[in-house]
Amino acid sequence: MDDKRLGLAEFRELIVAVLVAHDTAPANAESTANALVAAEADGQKGHGASRVPSYAGQSRSGKVDGHAEPELIELDGPAAIVDAHDGFSYPATALAQRTVEAHLAHSPIAAVSIRNTHHSGVAAHHVEPLARAGFVALGVCNGPQAIAPWGGKRGLFGTNPVAFAAPRDGAPPLVVDMSLSKVARGKINVAAQSGESIPEGWAFDLNGEPTTDPKAAMAGTMAPMGDAKGAQLVLMVEILAAALSASCFGFESSSYFEAEGEPPRAGQLLLGIDPGPFSENRFGPRLETLIAAIEAQPGTRLPGARRFALRERAEREGVTIPGPLYEQIVALRG
Repeated sequence: MDDKRLGLAEFRELIVAVLVAHDTAPANAESTANALVAAEADGQKGHGASRVPSYAGQSRSGKVDGHAEPELIELDGPAAIVDAHDGFSYPATALAQRTVEAHLAHSPIAAVSIRNTHHSGVAAHHVEPLARAGFVALGVCNGPQAIAPWGGKRGLFGTNPVAFAAPRDGAPPLVVDMSLSKVARGKINVAAQSGESIPEGWAFDLNGEPTTDPKAAMAGTMAPMGDAKGAQLVLMVEILAAALSASCFGFESSSYFEAEGEPPRAGQLLLGIDPGPFSENRFGPRLETLIAAIEAQPGTRLPGARRFALRERAEREGVTIPGPLYEQIVALRG
């Protein structure tokens, strides 16, 4: 079956219809659809259309509360908690972003912890809006077990992405987004859906043996980036995202890909910094000096540059969805 090209607005409307048909409130469906379309436009297919069937199934089963409204709990100082109440993560993340930005109006640093949340999508999208508002931002999140502690064979941690963004004058923000597994688990899921193999070194099967079978990889564990050092970074994020928010650790969470089970109740942390006070308003020129030094070397590319280029192209030309996946999504609309 041929791939299907869709305009962004058409694709968004389709996802909203599917989610509403599977017991998601319209406002939450729109927030979630916006995030999935943005992921697809940025070339992050593991967080885009491929997630629609599992999201719909989990909303229908109640594993995700499609009608949940995130709750803001203000703390002393420029800090707060957002409780997602087992709903989709995107409304909760948007509330956290707004709260961090509001606190940064009267404090040089602000933080919001998110608890009882779900798959958090493209981590870069958590921090980019804050950078576009002029702030430095850092975001971390955990998820269901996917990575074993170094030397172990059983998954305890999520792939635990880290995202960072910094504002630039007259240019898009500098954005760094990386899963702490060698590849994002969503890429494994896409390969499993399409029946393709994966490169050796990405993942292990249930016995801890390297595998090129994406289904065996989904049942097993992911390889951490940087081997032992990467595994320690995974641990750090697990603590910042899950322990700090009193959410579930990876080994306590249920799968993001299956409709059955308890809500995953993952955690996130979003941190914002006003660079002006810390740098005596010299942050912008100093950052540009660093970027110029990077770009002076042939063959270099700033993080996020490819993503922004793909986004501009998608806004003009739409996105391409594998034919079988498109038919599956259309069928879910009813």
